[in-house]
Amino acid sequence: MSLLPRFLLLLSAVLLAPPLVAQHLTDSIRLNQVGFYPAAPKVAVVVGAAAGPFYITTPDRATVVFTGKLGEARTAELAHQQTRVADFSALTRPGTFVVWIPKVGYSYTFRIQPKVHEGVAQAALKGYYYQRTAMALLPAYAGRWSRPAGHPDTRVLVHGSAASAARPAGTVLSSPRGWYDAGDYNKYIVNSGITVGTLLSLYEDFPAYCAQFKVNIPESQNALPDVLDEVLWNLRWMLTMQDPHDGGVYHKLTNASFDAMVMPNQATTPRYVVQKSTAATLDFAAVLAQASRVLRRFDKQLPGLADSCLRASRQAWDWAQVHPAVLYRQNEMNKQFQPAIVTGAYDDNSMQDEFIWAATELYITTKDDRYYAAVPLFPDEQVPAPAWNQVRALAYYSLARSKAILTPTARQEVPKLEARLIAAADALQQNYTAQAYQTVMGKRAADYTWGGSATAANQGILLIQAYHLTSKPQYLQAALSNLDYLLGRNATGYSFLTGSGTKSPQHPHHRPSEADGIAAPVPGLLVGGPNPGRQDSCAYPSTLPALAYSDNVCSYASNEIAINWNAPLVYLAAALEAFQTKLK
Repeated sequence: MSLLPRFLLLLSAVLLAPPLVAQHLTDSIRLNQVGFYPAAPKVAVVVGAAAGPFYITTPDRATVVFTGKLGEARTAELAHQQTRVADFSALTRPGTFVVWIPKVGYSYTFRIQPKVHEGVAQAALKGYYYQRTAMALLPAYAGRWSRPAGHPDTRVLVHGSAASAARPAGTVLSSPRGWYDAGDYNKYIVNSGITVGTLLSLYEDFPAYCAQFKVNIPESQNALPDVLDEVLWNLRWMLTMQDPHDGGVYHKLTNASFDAMVMPNQATTPRYVVQKSTAATLDFAAVLAQASRVLRRFDKQLPGLADSCLRASRQAWDWAQVHPAVLYRQNEMNKQFQPAIVTGAYDDNSMQDEFIWAATELYITTKDDRYYAAVPLFPDEQVPAPAWNQVRALAYYSLARSKAILTPTARQEVPKLEARLIAAADALQQNYTAQAYQTVMGKRAADYTWGGSATAANQGILLIQAYHLTSKPQYLQAALSNLDYLLGRNATGYSFLTGSGTKSPQHPHHRPSEADGIAAPVPGLLVGGPNPGRQDSCAYPSTLPALAYSDNVCSYASNEIAINWNAPLVYLAAALEAFQTKLK
């Protein structure tokens, strides 16, 4: 080639290249820091006054693979931010890239590839292994987060509030296994209820996906899916929390007060089972009925367990019929019994939703119409978002997925049920693409509360239920927007899952992460996210709803982890993996 053509080729390359300005990493470009499916929507949000073109490039900015123009200015009212959307959905090329905007900088790296969220689903499920009590976490499974066993719970005392003639105060019980509930070292039936129910629902909705969903836990080589192996670790503990003499279920197994920021094996204060409650007993009844029908498929591997679960569920239901309003009131209890218990209360004023859930799960498992008729299953037209103290939607999801096997009594109400689920999903996804961050999460200030990350994930689950019913891809796309929110496309710029993304929590309110001497926190744990309530009195960078988040161990109101928050994330990420070819 002569010098002139070579010069012209070089000149052309220079003229076509984007301007070499702002070659620095910026936190102003908010996006899913893990990545995107090739055919799915792909959106980043730029905070500030930027306008004009944006580029998708290789991480070294040497190769431009996509050029686009930033959208119109929007206002994130709950964060007082001006934003513009960079939409690069048309880019389907697999690889690792950054978003680059002249005069702004370049984003964190992300991937475009099939199965891009497989690692997120695996990490979130593996998070439960790190929360196991009563077993050592070995390096083969826990890596650098290996630790000695903590809390064997083979000598647990009956608290005075839980005493009965058959089990007087001070009786010693064995109640091993289970998961640490959150950043503390206690175990709570109410919160275990929604957690196990959500994970069992993942298996019921996606059995084929779950069959190959492996996360490297000690049981990974057995004949059960890992999600059920993990569920069993907590379920077997739950079974020990039922009083065999009357069927009632203790509200929690706990220290008298929270432990210091020490490792589990260093926390050795006495443990108690505390007061039976209607909420705990009904949550137990619901979960054990659901577990019975799921585990029935594995009778060979788990002989008799499905029968034991159903028997325990029936006994719990019968206790709740006799004790329909035994509320857990910790302050009142402490006036009567010592030692005073000051750990998480999980107190609930209404048992309506727990009765609906327990009745529904028992009905589906037994096909006995008396459970279906026991309580009004549709007291109004709402589908309240799931939370530990509002579990009605879990009943509706179970009815919808089981419609083919319902008795005639219930089958006639299926159209009404499906219409309500779809209407609730429509309300969620309405106009979400017009929002500043183009996510379903954050349309309302009420989304930002204690455990708002779980709100985002549970919204995603409802949208996936609507997709199950309609096969309309817009519901999957809306659900995906909330996974994007959780992994970085939000006003804080954080990926709220430890160990996932470039900017993720480093100081969660989680005792092992704080006490283990390892700089990186235990991975796969979803923190609560922005919470303008700021009940911990910790220092926050902002009081605005979408920005009230502090990556500080003191911030239990925004930066604690909890088993009931991880479960909907496991479901959401795994469901989107199962449906990834439908995301177009």
